[in-house]
Amino acid sequence: MKILSIALLVVLAVFLVLFVTLIGRRRLAQRTTTVVPVPPSPTETLGDVRFGPVEAVYVSTTLHGDWLARVGAHGLGDRSHAAVTVHDSGVLIERDGADDLWVPVETIRSAGLAPGMAGKYVGTDGLVVLTWAVPEADGVAPALVDTGLRTRRAEDRGALVDAVHHLLAATQQTQQHPEQQHPHQQYPHQQEAR
Repeated sequence: MKILSIALLVVLAVFLVLFVTLIGRRRLAQRTTTVVPVPPSPTETLGDVRFGPVEAVYVSTTLHGDWLARVGAHGLGDRSHAAVTVHDSGVLIERDGADDLWVPVETIRSAGLAPGMAGKYVGTDGLVVLTWAVPEADGVAPALVDTGLRTRRAEDRGALVDAVHHLLAATQQTQQHPEQQHPHQQYPHQQEAR
């Protein structure tokens, strides 16, 4: 009888933990739905691959500057394995078990390294962080967010940041001098798809 009582208490405790977790996730999603718009879908023409794909863990997306303010809306708070590719028109994060995340080049503000965010601390600049503005959608104003990625190989972190910096520089140059576009240009960080 004592064993049955203990087993019931354990089952009840597990149920309560799962219930509280589910309620917390739902509230987070509801709270951030009115703050962060639905991210854009990938365009049909992504352009040439400039870098990648590289294997990574999609850590989370947080409100810019507050790396504890996880965005639960639109699946942006769900950690997953991912493949990250930098294209001519932006960064594609293909996530396992979650919707792909498309970050158009015109929305990217910066890329850098950080030691952690939203419950994931890896230290020594172990995360790639993309700061970007989710465009206005469905009446929700644009929102500046930080998206964290942990590449599988350490050497890919700096290369991914460099590829995004080169993408931003090329986009700015094209906007200033559109007549100097080179459609078959080779990019310094281009890798073959695996």
